[in-house]
Amino acid sequence: MKSQIILKAGKENPVKRFHPWIFSGAIARIIGSPTDGEAVDVFDSHKNYLATGHYHEGSIAVKIFSFQETESDENFWFDKIQKAYQVRQLIDFETTNCYRLIHGEGDGCPGLIIDFYNGVAVFQAHSIGMYLEKEKIAVALQKVYGDKLLAIYNKSHETLPNQFAASVQNGYLYGQCAVPHAVLENGFKFMINWETGQKTGFFLDQRDNRALLAKYSKGKKVLNSFCYSGGFSMYALGAEAELVHSVDVSQKAIDLVTQNIEANNFQNLNHQAYSEDVMKYLKANDQFYDLIVLDPPAYAKNVATRHNAIQGYKRLNTEGFKRLAKGGILFTFSCSQVVDRELFYNTVVSAALEAGRQAKVLHHLTQPADHPVNFFHPEGSYLKGLVLYVE
Repeated sequence: MKSQIILKAGKENPVKRFHPWIFSGAIARIIGSPTDGEAVDVFDSHKNYLATGHYHEGSIAVKIFSFQETESDENFWFDKIQKAYQVRQLIDFETTNCYRLIHGEGDGCPGLIIDFYNGVAVFQAHSIGMYLEKEKIAVALQKVYGDKLLAIYNKSHETLPNQFAASVQNGYLYGQCAVPHAVLENGFKFMINWETGQKTGFFLDQRDNRALLAKYSKGKKVLNSFCYSGGFSMYALGAEAELVHSVDVSQKAIDLVTQNIEANNFQNLNHQAYSEDVMKYLKANDQFYDLIVLDPPAYAKNVATRHNAIQGYKRLNTEGFKRLAKGGILFTFSCSQVVDRELFYNTVVSAALEAGRQAKVLHHLTQPADHPVNFFHPEGSYLKGLVLYVE
């Protein structure tokens, strides 16, 4: 019998609106002694059933994966994954064989990410509860994909809570596949290494934004900063940019850029890659660019660090504005969930004022359709971006 979480009177309303988080302050009492990661049932103050989720002692005490009484067995996870797979079949992946299959709360699986790379599923648990479900989820993935699935790789060590991650090792849950592994995104080839690469091996959430950048790149001098494996760079080169510079502080990232240049046969095009700190590069370089991409890692992981993050975004965008030629285009992003769209917009406005540049908004950018946002969990909308024409 599962432990029971009894909520305080009135605290059931968010759950009835299908919000998937139970905060510790909403709990009146706990019947049983649940351990971190254990599945628990949630009830209102009158003992009416509300939901089932994974328990974790902390601010978010329960992450809900079902609003119907259920057991999280193999059939349950097969239904979840099959539904997510069906949604991905609605997306036009004609020249793409890599995408996000499970996007946490967006697919009713809080704490779980699964990315699919041309036959390989990379499983990444952000909660202990989801990690403990990994064997059942692995079986479900095999049933959904059949012989299209080559391997399942568990990459959860980096994303689990510290007290649990120490006992977790990354490795294959099913099959085996050599890395780097080639995938196609909108016809461009990328070499993916989920074992040593950042995140699950690639930043799939910028697919649509990379395609948009290609439409502005022909004949342009382009800077792709925080380039990682050079996603934006490949699209710019493929669109006949005059020159492309890729900058990232990590030499491992620059090595990946080189691999992807070769994979796409772009060796003879005007491209240079630099392993340098982006802020130092922007300040020291006297090159003016027609198009600049500012796509930094998340500057704020929680509300306590938000102020410092805003200052970081302002400084970065100020330097970006200064390095843009007249009539240049700025693609600027934030993937910090605690920095909302309005706050990011206002921060970039402040940077433009600081740099003395006028700008027009051409596009508001976000994450693609394989990173869906749960209608009742707006916090899932984490990626925000602007395309600006800078006078």
